[in-house]
Amino acid sequence: MANNLRERTIYIPQMSYVAAKLMSAAFESIGVKAYPDPDSDNRTLELARKFTSGDECYPELITLGNILKVVYSKDFQPEKTAFLLPTADGPCRFGQYRHLLKKCLKDLGLNEVLILSPTSSDGYNGFGEQATELQRVGWWAIITSDILRKLLLKTRPYEKNKGETNQLFQTSMDKLYQVIATPRIGLRKKMHLLVKTLFNIRDQFREMPADYRRDAKPLIGLVGEIFCRLNDYSNNFLIEIIETHGGETWMSDISEWVWYTNDEQQLRIIRKGKRFSKEMLIAKLKFRIQKFDESRLWAPFKEDFYGYEEVKHIKSLMKNSEPYLPQNGALGEMVSSVGKSIYLYQKGADGVIDISPFSCMNGIVCEAVFPQVSLAYDHFPIRTFYFDGTQNTVRQDVEIFMELARNYQSRKKQHRQYPAYFK
Repeated sequence: MANNLRERTIYIPQMSYVAAKLMSAAFESIGVKAYPDPDSDNRTLELARKFTSGDECYPELITLGNILKVVYSKDFQPEKTAFLLPTADGPCRFGQYRHLLKKCLKDLGLNEVLILSPTSSDGYNGFGEQATELQRVGWWAIITSDILRKLLLKTRPYEKNKGETNQLFQTSMDKLYQVIATPRIGLRKKMHLLVKTLFNIRDQFREMPADYRRDAKPLIGLVGEIFCRLNDYSNNFLIEIIETHGGETWMSDISEWVWYTNDEQQLRIIRKGKRFSKEMLIAKLKFRIQKFDESRLWAPFKEDFYGYEEVKHIKSLMKNSEPYLPQNGALGEMVSSVGKSIYLYQKGADGVIDISPFSCMNGIVCEAVFPQVSLAYDHFPIRTFYFDGTQNTVRQDVEIFMELARNYQSRKKQHRQYPAYFK
């Protein structure tokens, strides 16, 4: 393994805490110590702004600031530390995160620190000699984090005893961590244990006291820039605010982005004239394996997630987006966000919020086309919320949007399907 990772501790960015936690378990399973980056707070931004000019996007500030919190910690050892910081091609500033971090570490005289930067152009394959095992188990970590988040968001608004869902979410995450982190048990056995654990988690969520009533709460879809929508601190804990105002949320998950990057990888292979090649065969084989694993891990929740189903193939989102942002002319979250907004309309949601960092190109482009989408789909409420760490009107803005969602809910033509446990 490159630079002997077993002698280092890897820190994983908290795009989503549960995903970072379970991904750290995937590294632990191959004998590499790993932790999520520290939680974000005002100190995060204070440190980041010492090394930035103001042109950087908000997620970059948070990512860099949390890494610097590790760097400035008392027991920091540069020669025994690594930071996982995936990158991507294309127009997004995300592709510059690695370069800024490298410069900051160089300015601090910390050249011994290792930066791991797998890229979207190769489907995030670049993990060294244990790439296959890590990528497979890491994929399980992403899927199970998406499942657990979905359980949380569909349950918490209806809980009878405040705080029970968060507590069950935490204990469930710990159970999944233990299974994923277990070393040397073989992938087949680990998958079996993981599915068994998911059945147990499902049953515990089913037993939790909750008052599920149809049409009791407006369902708000959350799309947008992947970091900002998934990192609670970066979006001012928007989900909690929506729930406080009587709403339920449906978050676009991490695996959606993985499917998008996989699809883009295959398109790049085709553009290179290698439609029938070993490279394409490997990409398609990876897709088949990932789909198989996804089906196994989601299987215990077929009844629980009835009406909450995700798209079967990312191309359906691309097809939805085609009239507004065709995939051959647009890249990144803007394409999937528009497509997912239409999908959420079709699933009977009552509104969509696009969560974007201030000045984010994806958010700006989506905001430009959303009025056309809303007009085409029965004046479906869609609004872009921008974040840069300085907002103080989010609660008022959410309150206004929730009124729009309730008005739409009372007149909508595209009704929700509910699981059997809803009354």
